[in-house]
Amino acid sequence: MPCRLVALSFDANDPLLLARFWAGVLGWELVDDPDDGIALLPSDDTGFRLRFLPTDEPKTGQNRMHLDLTSASLEDQQQTVASALRLGARHTDVGQRPEERHVVLADPEGNEFCVIEPGNHFLADCGFVGALACDGSQGVGYFWRDALGWPLVWDQDQETAIRSPHGGPKITWGGPPLMPKTGKNRLHLDLAPPDDGDQHAEVDRLVSLGATRNDIGQGDVGWVVMADPDGNEFCVLTPR
Repeated sequence: MPCRLVALSFDANDPLLLARFWAGVLGWELVDDPDDGIALLPSDDTGFRLRFLPTDEPKTGQNRMHLDLTSASLEDQQQTVASALRLGARHTDVGQRPEERHVVLADPEGNEFCVIEPGNHFLADCGFVGALACDGSQGVGYFWRDALGWPLVWDQDQETAIRSPHGGPKITWGGPPLMPKTGKNRLHLDLAPPDDGDQHAEVDRLVSLGATRNDIGQGDVGWVVMADPDGNEFCVLTPR
């Protein structure tokens, strides 16, 4: 059996502030995280939690992944944007074109996210958290398909997307050219071995798929830090 996606983790200078922001935007429950952080538990079919982990490092450059939030109507989109701005978001420019109808915002620590326009066919059957949109190659989409055991729902023009068989958000990769990577990513995925699975065996399986072990100065910890074929960090947690 493949591993499970358990969390999208944010490095945060103020984890509590950032967690409260996203709790307000998403309407999710804020709880203590067992791995020295703060977490939000989904109230929908998202299938993974958000974690906020302390760091002293400032954000530099545009993130390689961001959340896409969906809208049922133009009024709904405007309300989501207005609510996010009240909670501490700001408008930001990532090179979007004037004719594009999605709204690009940044959370209080500068992490980009999009509020997608109504009528978006690609996310039509998704919930409020429509996608985790990533900068990445076609090959890394195939890697994550095999790592998580999620089927491809898009594979065209070097763009790929996967989705859990149980529903929830899509994870998408936009194809080349890739943004340059400068230091550790601000956001990363946390995986858990299959139920009653062996962490070391899962790490070996991921290496066989193209991942590498990675040293980010984590020291002696229970989780294993790895990087996917595009160099994006992720963690394999200890079974619980």
